[in-house]
Amino acid sequence: MTEEYDLDSGPDPARIAAATPEADRSNESTPPVYAVGIGPGKPEYLTPRGERAINEADVVVGFETVIGFVRDRTSTDTELLACSYADEAETLGLFAERVADGAAGTAVLMGDPNHSGYQFVGKVQAVVDRGVRIVPGISSVQVAASRARTPMEETTFVTLHKSGDIAPDLNRLREQAGTRHLLVLPRPYDWMPGDVAAMLLEAGAPESLTAIVLERLTHDDETITRTTLGELAAHAGGSDADSTPFSDLSVLAVRAGG
Repeated sequence: MTEEYDLDSGPDPARIAAATPEADRSNESTPPVYAVGIGPGKPEYLTPRGERAINEADVVVGFETVIGFVRDRTSTDTELLACSYADEAETLGLFAERVADGAAGTAVLMGDPNHSGYQFVGKVQAVVDRGVRIVPGISSVQVAASRARTPMEETTFVTLHKSGDIAPDLNRLREQAGTRHLLVLPRPYDWMPGDVAAMLLEAGAPESLTAIVLERLTHDDETITRTTLGELAAHAGGSDADSTPFSDLSVLAVRAGG
């Protein structure tokens, strides 16, 4: 990035990605940089447009798990740059060097970049120092909305699966529980489904509200747990994988009015 940042104090890299509308690049000579949502991880949910952006790239960057899902969709001579949180900045810097040298670059993200991926998009955009074209994907949030029958126009969506201040997001959930459907991406492992349920009960939400935890959506081991907000709150507390029965790949749906 062009400046040092701390996700707890800012600036939030998501603001870089969302600062301005996507520019018209039709007259530019440099290859575009894409940010592609690959879907929930099952190959059949990768859109043809996203697959083409991956296949035509000279260099592809993303977290190790995501790279693993698209490895067989890349060309044989594509350079794959897989990162973890520990070496994210270094890997993105290498990606930027390749792009600066004229390589066609594509960043890959789980789901749809518009659903909790803007921090990574912002980091990519900052290092390449140009606009990034987002190729939307199918998100687990969209699949969850279908499974839970919560139409998006009647639903409040919040992602807690991010770094930085989530207080405004929690306040939205408190204010709208019971009156609108809620779709929540939990944060491993301090804001898991049970923790969100307990918070909503403390804010006055009825215990009887239907709560659905949808795990590993579209995969062979997909699991859907249907319960109530009161029962779900029993799983609150804890700070690691052993303290919750739910996967870190979960979506929580809370239906309005039961």
